[in-house]
Amino acid sequence: MLQVRNVHKSFQKNKILNGVDVTVNKGDVVAVLGPSGAGKTTLLRCLNFLETADEGTMDFDDIHTSLAHASKKTIAAVRKKTAFVFQDYNLFNNKTALENVMEGLVIARKIPKAEAETIAKKALDKVGLSHRYDYYPSSLSGGQQQRVGIARAIAVNPDVILFDEPTSALDPELIDEVLSVMKMLAKEGTTMIIVTHEMSFAQDVANHIIFMDGGVVVEEGDPTSFFCNPQMERTRQFLKRMLIPMDYSI
Repeated sequence: MLQVRNVHKSFQKNKILNGVDVTVNKGDVVAVLGPSGAGKTTLLRCLNFLETADEGTMDFDDIHTSLAHASKKTIAAVRKKTAFVFQDYNLFNNKTALENVMEGLVIARKIPKAEAETIAKKALDKVGLSHRYDYYPSSLSGGQQQRVGIARAIAVNPDVILFDEPTSALDPELIDEVLSVMKMLAKEGTTMIIVTHEMSFAQDVANHIIFMDGGVVVEEGDPTSFFCNPQMERTRQFLKRMLIPMDYSI
């Protein structure tokens, strides 16, 4: 379904991605793990052309393109097949929840407003926000704002949803409400690539794990193998640090 090969990206002299390969099949939930600065978000943004890679190729169904030299037409075609959920929500503050979800449908996809409103309401209902259509972002909690962001993504019926650390900006008590929506989407067979620090979520929901560090894929595999029998020492170090039990008696 989606395959990228040999992705490179630098910012000035700082090498962020150094020959990354990723394969995603229809229905996959791919969790991309790794320490801060590993290149995870940059990879995700290159997949949607929010960043232009320096090198690399993409095969996405019938689309074959260079990630470095894609035409505007090709970029538009890829974006029609994807949706992006940002860690900082990226909502329009002067628009209601309903208007935020409708915006991409009306402006980018040229769907008539009446039809777009029906689609947007259905998406908001799906993420548990049927009672918040007319609320502005300032009147919504962080978890509710992120659920609006997810509703906006699912409203366009993409082939793949890209999640960039969707819970990182949330207070701890709000994380579960967002993860529960993502679990629901996974059960429905939604194809997702998720950059996350939520280890238990990745272990329970993903069917494929990619561990990145230093701009490369260090290790990848199914969750059982990755979490229970990691092959690389760098992976073992990461998991030991991320999964070590907290001692609250201190």
